Amino acid sequence: MTEAIRHAEHVHPLIIPVEGMSCASCVARVEKAAAKVPGVGSSAVNFASESLTVEPQAGFSARDLAQAIRKAGYEAKADAVVVALAKPLTSREGARLRAALEAMPGLLSATVEEGRSEVAVEAFGRDLRRSVIAIVKAEGIALAGPKPVRGKGASAHQETHHAGHAHPAADHAAGEDAAAHSHHDEDVGLLRRDLAIAATLTLPLFVLEMGSHLYAPFHHWLMGAVETQWLYYGYFALATAVIFGPGFRFLKTGLPALLRGHPEMNALVAIGVLAAYAYSTVTTFAPHLLPEAARFVYFEAATVIVTLILTGRLLEARARGRTGAAIRRLVGLQAKTAQVERDGETFDLPADEVEIGDILVVRPGERIAVDGAVIDGTSNVDESMISGEPLPVEKQAGANVIGGTINGTGSFRFRAEKVGAETMLAQIIRLVEQAQGAKLPIQAVVDRVTAWFVPAVMAVAALTFVVWLLVGPEPVLPHALVAAVAVLIIACPCAMGLATPTSIMVGTGRAADLGVLFRKGDALQELQAVRLVVLDKTGTVTKGKPDLTDIRLADGFDEAQVLAVIAAVEARSEHPVAEAMVAAVAARGLVIAQATEVQASAGYGIEAMVDGQRVAVGADRFMQKLGLSVDLFAAEAARLGDEGKTPLYAAIDGRLAAILAVADPLKPTSRQAIARLKAMGLSVAMVTGDNARTARAIARQVGIDDVVAEVLPAGKVEALRRLKDEAAKGGKLAFVGDGINDAPALAEADIGIAIGTGTDVAIESADVVLSSGDLSAAVDAIAVSRATMQNIRQNLFWAFGYNVALIPLAAGALYPAFGLQLSPMIGAGAMAFSSVFVLGNALRLRTMDLTGERS
Repeated sequence: MTEAIRHAEHVHPLIIPVEGMSCASCVARVEKAAAKVPGVGSSAVNFASESLTVEPQAGFSARDLAQAIRKAGYEAKADAVVVALAKPLTSREGARLRAALEAMPGLLSATVEEGRSEVAVEAFGRDLRRSVIAIVKAEGIALAGPKPVRGKGASAHQETHHAGHAHPAADHAAGEDAAAHSHHDEDVGLLRRDLAIAATLTLPLFVLEMGSHLYAPFHHWLMGAVETQWLYYGYFALATAVIFGPGFRFLKTGLPALLRGHPEMNALVAIGVLAAYAYSTVTTFAPHLLPEAARFVYFEAATVIVTLILTGRLLEARARGRTGAAIRRLVGLQAKTAQVERDGETFDLPADEVEIGDILVVRPGERIAVDGAVIDGTSNVDESMISGEPLPVEKQAGANVIGGTINGTGSFRFRAEKVGAETMLAQIIRLVEQAQGAKLPIQAVVDRVTAWFVPAVMAVAALTFVVWLLVGPEPVLPHALVAAVAVLIIACPCAMGLATPTSIMVGTGRAADLGVLFRKGDALQELQAVRLVVLDKTGTVTKGKPDLTDIRLADGFDEAQVLAVIAAVEARSEHPVAEAMVAAVAARGLVIAQATEVQASAGYGIEAMVDGQRVAVGADRFMQKLGLSVDLFAAEAARLGDEGKTPLYAAIDGRLAAILAVADPLKPTSRQAIARLKAMGLSVAMVTGDNARTARAIARQVGIDDVVAEVLPAGKVEALRRLKDEAAKGGKLAFVGDGINDAPALAEADIGIAIGTGTDVAIESADVVLSSGDLSAAVDAIAVSRATMQNIRQNLFWAFGYNVALIPLAAGALYPAFGLQLSPMIGAGAMAFSSVFVLGNALRLRTMDLTGERS
């Protein structure tokens, strides 16, 4: 992938971690709270990654957004950086810098004080340190300088060790991105501790109480060894420790949400647990308030519910951590430090302090920090993270290098050209993040259901309690309580909330590993419906780097002279065919003159004045447009076309002078990729501006039956419409292309897929970008879409089916016929399993091959 990908996104949404969300109901509340903030263009919450994506517009205030989220009962987490200054700030400098920082779109707070030699900033958004440094420099304020590396002859090991300690801010800065994706690690540690405490306290209570019910001799021994009332006191102590210790998280979040009138999953658990605990407490300390037949304790149910739900949360947190593995892997590719030459000295700097124009030294085995161009030195660089190609790429003066790739055994210096958020790796990370945070159309149905789910469950629980209180068997009150608590506990909005985003996260992560980047989230869903794939030829099916292979002259023309003037004209064109002609002429050592009065005709050819001669070069239709017949070379053109070569013509001063042929070799994977598309049941067509005979020859070589040739750029759109009407049969059409002339077709197609080695304009028009430039990645994109959508449907079927089936059972639907009543403890276990099942099913996408088989 080339520089084209760098500008694929101009507007950068803010991706903000949000704490406190526990189920799908929370998602809707956070989205609504954010949407009401002035300046928020759109808001979408990804429950699986616990993040909010907003698009800032005019009037946006990060402070207002944070306050709105906090008011809704959640907490938006921001990044914080401290930047050291060369000297204490004066009053005027401080005022100027504070005003500049206030203009940052994601700013929450900025500590800028007179007399202090540092500035502290808290804000939403990535690349925060670089943004702050840029603002500080723009205001003419000097930063604290780095320390030069001691001795330029130091070994690579010594220099690398020094780089890790020379600048204390380096570790902090490099860790910001990683921290944004590792908050689940803290969750897992905390949950593991709380689960251990809850399980330790619950086990004796469960054994004593349930053992007495299951094994009569144990019951008789226990009743003889310990008085029942004292046993209840022990139960009360253990249950209190569990509920108000490890289980307090449910009360702390659920009860305030209930009081605000926005109940969520924690509220269901809190009500259920407190109901069982309160009833048992009354039985223990004020039994006279209850009928004798209703004096039961359910302390073990309350504690087991807490323990089982914590178990589910722990498993869920671990699984969630794995769903974000793709982002963490990409973030891990970023270099943390770089050796920079400035003013004759060499410094080890944090990578995010490298500036455009800096000269960087790359030693053997190091990871390249930013994108740039080699100045001197030679080496081989492993670029497999971008291209997917395992073989290292040779680098010498003039070659481009990409941040995140790994240097081989050589050493070189290069000039930084793209830094921070503009590097290719940063752009890839941003695209993957945005795809993972996308809301697919299928999610709209889920959102509508989950918005009412928790209130509906509470209503069903209340109705269950009332019904059993009126018509239930004796003892009525405990029976009604158990049924109502079971309904509250077994309901699982978590599973519904996780069903779609977890599959999206894992699916897009898998796609990124395969070199597929989704610029638009909808494409992930729409690709599954593709029935027709239309391919451009040059640069898509073929390498896009043609060579001049043949030339035949008309009588009276000299080959060297004709080639020289053709090269002069083609030197003014950026078309790959033109570059091939110029390179061939240069290789022969011919002098290329200067062309003037250049006129290019898109899809036809180009003409200009060269040494007083009017020279025209182009396709047969260009010659016909100029009033020239090409019948002289008809047989030759037919032969060249049958060989898969593209015939072109040259005319000098109104006379047909020569026929030339260029051959564009196939990409090694094109034939296999097209065979895979057909095996998936898809129709494949090719649309090209090349002549029909050549296009059909290429199509035969790769197995394409439907070819539309000799199409001008403006005609590709009409060709796509016609192909869709004829062959798509109600399905969607995907177009794969790479050039500037493909941009209209990419925009017209239902799904535009741009080869990442193409142009900025093509990528800007596409829905999907193939970073490797390999046509096989287009097949992978469709396969990933199909697998992900199938996975989402499986998750939704389970999540909704689980609730539809088990809530009535918990309410006591089987009791009248079979005398079976579902225990709240079983409900807690089932609820925990439901979320874990959804997450586990989504994680299968990581190890699923593209035909749906386990790899």
